[in-house]
Amino acid sequence: MSAARFCVEGMALAEGSEAQLPEAAAHHATRVLRLAAGDAITLFDGRGGEFAARLVRVDKRGARVAIDTFSAIEREAGVALSLVMSVIATDAMDIAVRKAVELGAARIEPVAAARSQGGSQERAARRVEHWQQIVQAACEQCGRNRIPPVAPIVPLDVRLDAADAFDVILAPGAAQSLTQHAMQAAPRSIIVGPEGGFTDAELARAARRGVIPVHMGARVLRAETAAIAALATVIAIAGDAAG
Repeated sequence: MSAARFCVEGMALAEGSEAQLPEAAAHHATRVLRLAAGDAITLFDGRGGEFAARLVRVDKRGARVAIDTFSAIEREAGVALSLVMSVIATDAMDIAVRKAVELGAARIEPVAAARSQGGSQERAARRVEHWQQIVQAACEQCGRNRIPPVAPIVPLDVRLDAADAFDVILAPGAAQSLTQHAMQAAPRSIIVGPEGGFTDAELARAARRGVIPVHMGARVLRAETAAIAALATVIAIAGDAAG
């Protein structure tokens, strides 16, 4: 059984040292996973590589760890790929973000499309913070040592104005499939629509920016399914690094 992994951004990590686990990590280790002194864990700070460590003391004050050896191992995908995801219903968006990280997405860019669910700026900021927490948890689970950033929510039109021919947009009825396109050149970003899809005006704006429209087959996929399938397709074709 592999050691439990904890992201400890901001914690000083050095071989041969001891340190107090941050409160959230200590709670998860001792109260949720029921780990005890002597148990092995893995620590990483999100900037690359990981440290083997072990709990040396667990008490009411928290958990203290002894930090052992550093490993520079990376488990990133063979292509740096951004998921530009139109904001969708809460549970479905959470799934899309989590699975995107597991599959190897390097960046999550939520956008507000015409058919996206609305919300206040305050709620938008809370959602971005929530998604970043999901990203961290997914990295702990899947073994990634670099934390993909979640960008602030921006209008889709703003993101399209910064797009180019290295981006693809999922569009049912497009002339070519994502597989066909990715076999020729791996895209840098995959733009996925909300429930109800993109409007004609949004697709036209993307075309003016040189974004390539691609389809995912004959069936109509849910937004979160399309995001997951598209990422898996590109990463499988582009090649993935071994652990």
